[in-house]
Amino acid sequence: MELKRVVVTGLGALTPVGNTVPEYWNGLINGVSGAAPITRFDATNFKTRFACEVKNYKPEDFLDRKEIRKLDPFVQYALISTEEAVQDSGIKFEDHDINRIGVIWGSGIGGLKTFMDEVINFAKGDGTPRYNPFFIPKMILDIAPGHISIKYGLRGPNFSTVSACASSTNALIDAFNYIRIGMADVIISGGSEAIINEAGMGGFNAMHALSTRNDDPATASRPFDKDRDGFVAGEGSGTIILEELEHAKARGAKIYAEIIGGGMSADANHITAPHPEGLGARLVMGNALKDAGLTTSDIDYINVHGTSTPLGDISESKAIVELFGEDAYRLNISSTKSMTGHLLGAAGAVESIAAILAVKNDIVPPTINHFTDDPEIDPKLNLTFNTAQKRTVRAAQSNTFGFGGHNASVIFKKYEE
Repeated sequence: MELKRVVVTGLGALTPVGNTVPEYWNGLINGVSGAAPITRFDATNFKTRFACEVKNYKPEDFLDRKEIRKLDPFVQYALISTEEAVQDSGIKFEDHDINRIGVIWGSGIGGLKTFMDEVINFAKGDGTPRYNPFFIPKMILDIAPGHISIKYGLRGPNFSTVSACASSTNALIDAFNYIRIGMADVIISGGSEAIINEAGMGGFNAMHALSTRNDDPATASRPFDKDRDGFVAGEGSGTIILEELEHAKARGAKIYAEIIGGGMSADANHITAPHPEGLGARLVMGNALKDAGLTTSDIDYINVHGTSTPLGDISESKAIVELFGEDAYRLNISSTKSMTGHLLGAAGAVESIAAILAVKNDIVPPTINHFTDDPEIDPKLNLTFNTAQKRTVRAAQSNTFGFGGHNASVIFKKYEE
């Protein structure tokens, strides 16, 4: 089978450092931290009292008031970033075969706030089940692509991917594959997450996964720094419109970059901890390179998973050195989670947008909040500490790893005829 080429023709983002793609990119290249004290609920009694929330968020600015009540925040976020991406792409769906335009979406947890609120209301009652009729359709993960398809009347492939923090990267890989084997012309893909609530923060605190640097939230997410103490929770959404190349050219679409490969693997090691030697990370990056038909010398930038956890950052850096060899030292590497926090299931989409824009603009966003070198991390790696760097980015790789040992990696390159 001759595989079709797939390109990126639209982007949308709702993030802790910017509520549109231009704002998000500007926040990244200027090293803006999205971390601040939690406003979503009273976090006084929590071990971690800060997070990377979406700022100045008013759903009524984007959505009908009646609809808002039927939508969990993770779906609201998905609809908002998708509308930006659709407008950015310039596509008029009515001019195309809607049976060949789909939606593949990722979320690690889905409607957690809806689930929490409904259970709390029941527990406070007299035992009589009085549940909101929208409880289930607000909560389930696949409802986000469902709402997107309903809004735009799209009848192509439609489903959700769930692989914890790798979820939206898996969504992008599935979308890429459906298009390149000829089963769709256009797919709206991405991911959204909304876990900054009592259940989300309490659950991750119980696992000792979160930073507790409450005295200085803005510097709490510090990937690869010796004194990192856990990740910072983030929320938001990222949408990427993938399109078959000839379809995009026929309608005169602008093209950001070409998606050329995706890899997947499993650590088969532990439910939450990465493989200590980075075996799964090394395998997934190698699988993506093989799928793309590239060698390690072809990659100029890796947007790493880089969560700011003690074990994860070491294992990922080891994997890069072992796979890339001497090529590891001419790469730029950065973790944009140092600014956005960890968007969990939405991380892959939001960070892929950063990789795509790095390819388009030849700028690598930084890893901020670096103060002290970690002797466990190879000092020869260019981790793009604290300041964005300009360089030609021919191809960029984006890594995401999830609880359960799920790994996914995707590669974008400059578009050439």
